Parts: sequence; structure tokens; C-alpha cells
Amino acid sequence: MKKLLYLSIILAGFQSVSAQNFTRKDSLHGGLRPERTCFDVQRYDLNIKINPEERTIVGYNEIAFKVVANSSKIQLDLFDNMMIDSIIHNNKKLDYKREFNAVFVDFPNGLTANSSEKVRFYYSGKPKVAKNAPWDGGFVFKKDKENRHWIGVAVQGTGASLWYPVKDTQTDEPDLGSKISVAVPNGLMNVSNGRFLGSEDLKNGYTRWDWEVKNPINNYDITVNIADYAHIHDNHNGLDLDYYVLKYNEEKARKHFEEVKPMMDCFQAKFGKYPFADDGYKLVETPYLGMEHQSAVAYGNKYLKGYMGSDLSGTGIGLLFDYITIHESGHEWFGNSITSADIADMWIHEGFTQYTEIVFIECQFGYEKAMKYARGLNRNVANDKPIIGPCCVNQEGSGDMYPKGALLLNTLRHVINNDELWWKIILKYSETFRHKIIDTETVVNFFNKESKMNLSPIFDQYLRYKKIPGLEIKVVKNKLEYQWKTDVADFNMPIDIKIDGKEIRLEPTNKAKKSKFKVKNIDDVEVLKSEFFVNIFKV
Repeated sequence: MKKLLYLSIILAGFQSVSAQNFTRKDSLHGGLRPERTCFDVQRYDLNIKINPEERTIVGYNEIAFKVVANSSKIQLDLFDNMMIDSIIHNNKKLDYKREFNAVFVDFPNGLTANSSEKVRFYYSGKPKVAKNAPWDGGFVFKKDKENRHWIGVAVQGTGASLWYPVKDTQTDEPDLGSKISVAVPNGLMNVSNGRFLGSEDLKNGYTRWDWEVKNPINNYDITVNIADYAHIHDNHNGLDLDYYVLKYNEEKARKHFEEVKPMMDCFQAKFGKYPFADDGYKLVETPYLGMEHQSAVAYGNKYLKGYMGSDLSGTGIGLLFDYITIHESGHEWFGNSITSADIADMWIHEGFTQYTEIVFIECQFGYEKAMKYARGLNRNVANDKPIIGPCCVNQEGSGDMYPKGALLLNTLRHVINNDELWWKIILKYSETFRHKIIDTETVVNFFNKESKMNLSPIFDQYLRYKKIPGLEIKVVKNKLEYQWKTDVADFNMPIDIKIDGKEIRLEPTNKAKKSKFKVKNIDDVEVLKSEFFVNIFKV
């Protein structure tokens, strides 16, 4: 199944590159060529030392992989500002060639399909520093209020190869997990993904902190967090909850993070068991706003409700919860567990995850507040370009993938018009694709099958075109007439309206229809815009 998925991505990539002005560097990062598809990563063992004063990294990543097809060369990735010290295989140095951020590694005796191999990739250098993390990738080097080092990294979209050697594609995750060992100056702690294995004083002014992830993990999720942390441990219904916060924020954090428990109850009820129970759940205080680092969620919202104290929806509902806690934790199900094969399909991460905010509000505060919040998100949609980006060149689509993706899902719920079925579909989606890598076609086919409806035109209009569906309504001889205005041909989507307070379901198409309902004035018609994300054109 993965091979078929890869093939579709490769073909789409050729079309994308030929149609737009992308460079060789873009296709090397985002594409799948034989040097990438010939091997399947099994495990990463990262062992590095970070010098906060010099802002340098030195160490290695040991990459275990299975050979899928005979080859004499594989592609790994490391940003070209980082130095390659050596690449070792069976105690021998390998030759390699660098092209932009791609590293083509030669195996003089060749690699045989179905064999298991390891290379140890030694490297060093100063990783790129982010100017505005997490929106641009890189390291963040700051000091806390007590003038102690406080360091984090966020590389979603930019690429994990910014700071460590890796097969930098979302199509391949280390099936057997990863070990992350990071040495930092004595007095500081490093927190990474998964379970804490222990620490060791290296007798050179540094202490190494060892962490291990049991589950597959996205490349961009592997992380380091360095600070003088306090550790808060809790347990909720058998799930370990661990919080690593700056020591002077410990009391505040204990109270603030109580929100995690009702969130977990809600998300596990709607989306299934927490996907990484083996690795535990952590929130780690970071010097940037946040990121969904698997089992070590980055938290930098300053213990405020909303989004840094503001409400993205403009309704007041967004101030009832901590946006970063809820949103970034929602990614554990959507983005970390269910991963898009290419970042062109990042709406699979962000649209579903922004929808988890609506779900949480409904769990905690009821349906009406959830719908009010949903409608408020409308104001964040730019309709500037399609949500789905060009494939295979490491290029995302519109930032509308967040609110527009969430509002697409909210619309689909009301199109299906059967809440019992809707929640069954969402739960089954989460469980069916748990720890899997998928694409948009997979999502659409699943929702079509489970709903027993043809939702493809709806997905296409919201994801592949700038405009959302427009419902044209008018009154002709006291009768309501209506039709859809869309880019997608033969578009049909039911929608609910109210006339004189009575709820009515219409079945518009691209052809004008006349209803049996008497209407004196067009303003007597109310379209349920909290439930359906559409434009209304009153003629």
C-alpha cells in the first residue's frame, strides 16, 4: 500500500514541478526518487552535544533501515550549512556527494533488497536560528528570567534536516521508534520525546539526558528542549501526564494544566485512545509559542487563556480555554498519529486539529458555544489560494488549511445530518489510520464510504479552489429560488435554512430550483451559517 501511495505522489510531483517554477532544491527536498524509496527507516539513534554559548551541535545520528530495492546509493538530508564529519557503514567510511541539502551516500558493494543496514552519520555545526518560531524553522536561543539558557527548536515545513541528518520526508517514519540523547551543560536539563531513560554526568561539564520513543514519529516532531526545568508528574485514568516548566512557573503550571484532564476525556471519547500511551504525554514550556512535538508538546502560551490572551474567533468563546494546550495536543491524533504523506496535504494535520478546538468546546461548554466559535473562525479565512499545495516540492497550500479545513469538517457534519453517524465516522477515521501516513484521496474515499454519500465535490470545492460554495437565493412570485455557484461542476450539497423560524433542508445544485415555500421578502430567509461555511448571494 505504501508503494502505491509513493507512486501516486511521484507522478503528481512531476506534474507539479513542470507546471510551476520550482527548483531542483525544492524537488530534492520534497520529492521521492529511487535513492529515497529504496530504503525504509527503522530507527534513529541521535546522540549529540549542544553548546548554548557557541550555539553549536556536534554528534551523530545512527540510522537503521531496511533495504526495499537493490541500490548502491541512498539519499539522506542535512542542511548545507552543517558540516558532515563522516558517514560510517560496517566500520568503513562511505563516500558521499552533497547537492543543496541532499546527501547522496554511496555503498561500494551495493545494498541488497530485504537486508537490514545501519549507518552512523557524524556531523557538526551551527544550526539555523529561527527569527520567528514556530512560523520559520530553526533553533531558539533565549534566557529565562534568571538569565539561564532556555533553548528550543521548531522545524515543521522547513525540515528536520535543518539540525540533524535524517531522511527528510513525511512518507517515512522510524518504525521502531527513536532514541534521543542530548548532552547539555551541567545545571541544565534536556527534555525530548518519549520516556526518560536517565541522565549521565559526562565529567566534562556536560550531562547527557537520554529519552526514547517507542512509536513511529514524524521527523519534524523530534525535538530538544533545554532549560532549568521543574518536573510535575500526574496520572489521569492510567495515562502519565508530565509537565516540564521553568521552575518559577511551577505553581502556576500545576493549576493551569488541570485543563489537560477534561481535554483528554473529550478527545479520547471522540477520537479514540491517546495514540502514544507507551510514550506518555508531556507539555514542555518553550521560548516560542508552541508546536505539536509528539509526546513532548511545546507550550509557550504564557499560562493564558485563548491565543496569547486573545480570541481567534472574536466571539469570546476562544477565551474559555488555552488555545495552545488544546490545539497542539489535538495534533497527537491529527498530524502525529495520522500524518500526511506530503506537506501539500497539511490540511490533514491542521484542518482536523483546528476542528478539535470546536469539539473540545462542545464537550465542555455545549453545542451552541461550539457553533458560535466555528462561525467566528470565518473571519480568519483569506480564500487567497487553494488549501492543497503543489506536491513533492516541500510546499504547503494556503494558511486557510486551519480555519477553512475545520469549517469544511463542521459543514460535512451538518451535510451528513446525523450526529450519531458523524461521531462514529470521526472515531473510525482516527482509529483506522492510527499511526499511518495518508493523502487527501484516502481521506475523501473514507468519508464517502462511511457516510454512504458522494462528498467528493464538496471536498474538491473547499480544498482545491480558492472560493467557498456560494448559494444564490432570490424570491420570484413569492417563491424561493436557489442554486449553487461553484468552480466544481455538478456541485450538489444540502443546506439548512430557516423561514419564519422553521428549519428547512434544501437540496441545491448548479441549476436553479424553485421551492414550494412562500417567501415575501428575501430577508425572511436565514441560512444556518454557523453550521455551513458558505457565501450567500441574495439577488
